[in-house]
Amino acid sequence: MTTAYKRRLLLLIAIDSFIVSFSIYMSHFFLNPYVAVFDQIMIVSSITLLVTHHLFSSYFGMYKKKWRYASTDELLGIISVVTLSIITTALIKFISFGMVYERALIITWMLHILLIGGVRFAWQYYRNYGFSITPMFKLSTLKETDSNTKKTLIIGAGSAGRMLARQMMNSREIDSNLIGFLDDDFTIHHLTVSGLPVLGSTDEIEKIVTKYGVNHIVIAMPSVEQLKIKAIIQNSKKVVKDVQTLPMIEDIALGNVSVNQIRDVQIEDLLGREPVELDIDSIDSEINGKTIMVTGAGGSIGSEICRQLVKFNPERLLLLGHGENSIYTIHMELSQLDIDTELVTVIADVQDRERIFQVVEQYQPAYIYHAAAHKHVPLMEANPKEAVKNNVIGTKNVAEAADTYGVGKFVLVSTDKAVNPTNVMGATKRVAEMVIQLLNKNSQTEFVAVRFGNVLGSRGSVIPMFKKQIANGGPVTVTHPDMTRYFMTIPEASRLVLQAGALARGGEIFVLDMGEPVKIVDLAKNLIHLSGFTEKEIPIQFSGIRPGEKMYEELLGDKEVHSEPVFPKIFIGKTTEINEEAVYTLIDEHGVYSSGVVKKFAIGLANEGMDLERMVN
Repeated sequence: MTTAYKRRLLLLIAIDSFIVSFSIYMSHFFLNPYVAVFDQIMIVSSITLLVTHHLFSSYFGMYKKKWRYASTDELLGIISVVTLSIITTALIKFISFGMVYERALIITWMLHILLIGGVRFAWQYYRNYGFSITPMFKLSTLKETDSNTKKTLIIGAGSAGRMLARQMMNSREIDSNLIGFLDDDFTIHHLTVSGLPVLGSTDEIEKIVTKYGVNHIVIAMPSVEQLKIKAIIQNSKKVVKDVQTLPMIEDIALGNVSVNQIRDVQIEDLLGREPVELDIDSIDSEINGKTIMVTGAGGSIGSEICRQLVKFNPERLLLLGHGENSIYTIHMELSQLDIDTELVTVIADVQDRERIFQVVEQYQPAYIYHAAAHKHVPLMEANPKEAVKNNVIGTKNVAEAADTYGVGKFVLVSTDKAVNPTNVMGATKRVAEMVIQLLNKNSQTEFVAVRFGNVLGSRGSVIPMFKKQIANGGPVTVTHPDMTRYFMTIPEASRLVLQAGALARGGEIFVLDMGEPVKIVDLAKNLIHLSGFTEKEIPIQFSGIRPGEKMYEELLGDKEVHSEPVFPKIFIGKTTEINEEAVYTLIDEHGVYSSGVVKKFAIGLANEGMDLERMVN
């Protein structure tokens, strides 16, 4: 027990003792002020009430409460302590003297509650506001604050909104004038919640902002579905630049963040769907204590897969990549974590068949996550031979090494561009899928593929490019006003890979239900608004569709679709028939020798049913 705690405890006991004695004295004085009240009955009552009050206060933990944050629960605790003390005192008086002064005890009960509660809540007010009386008249002085002070509107008057309001009012570090709440529960409209008015519904954002001069909005609806949040963010951003949101309620519950850690709205908030969850138990049983290998471990996806993997305590994690700087970076990051996993850095090119076989033979991984690939569509159109060498031959090398040395599972990171490919990058990834599906037929290794949409924030994705263009003052370039893409976050992509590995039985193609596709131009507009600009300040220019690009993407071909998910938001594509002889013949005879036929080879091979020999001749 610390010295500060002892002082606080003694102070509370002393104050309560004075209040109890004063209350019982005043109750007798009010009833009969002209008669001496220090009689035997009063002395017994005082001692009994004092002892029982301290005992019940200790039992209910009233001396351990942080009164600065007191609320209804603390008030109910005071009422319980005082009531039980009075009842006990009445029983002692009846047993000792055969009578009870009911009116005196009722007055004592009222004074006791009033003074005990008053002292504590007065202390709460003093700690929050000092000697200022401004908060008492806050609602009547909303428009008289300093022009530099934020005028804040909280959207959501639920538990998260109320917690946020209390913390903002109690904090001396937050320079903000709380205007009130907006909430779609019409039963609380025009009422007061946590001392603030509920001004209307979320449909009235523009009207309320204009009426009260709001320049700061916090969205405190962490449990509401993402489509609703997306609409609120868009409406808020039309009229206010400074829009923030609370963390997810799961993070608050798990203690990862506190409710007052509001953050700026991020582009991920505008995708309009809930994030993918993981079946933690199934993944842990697959990864824990095993040797795991990740190719392309220094890339955006590969590095995030590594971050997720170490949470499941593998015995050894092989970080394999071609670029030494990126491998060094992810190795240093993971080394700072408190983990028991042995981290092994492997500098190797997946096109180097001998080196890849040597690594797999040496470390005998139970899992291989193959994320190494060339992924930029325009660059691969200009360099088709390199796309085939890395995406097809590289995948074939790693997959055949896995088959040769009995790796348990092999997970290929693929792309939605592999569906009905029109470009070299998508076609080479489709051929890579074919390679592992063919190997799966006669291998003890379980080979599966995972198809991604566009990954927000990954290297070369549109978001970093848009941010850079905005930072430079614009314009933001978009290829076509009608172009759409599926989007997912980097953590979602990595989780999908891990979940697919746990669900794999061999030969499947896993895809994520990413909701509705998003127009690229809408993404650009939203990012401009999130950055605090208008489209007049940062214009959008249309540059035209680049070589090899589709207007829209697909997740599964018509022949691949399974109607039911195998896991919430995860679907499996059906395995289609593949001409094994044609695949390997074309890879061996044409894949890396004649750059003039590589593009025809890749697209022709990926689109089954075409005259493959004619395509390469």
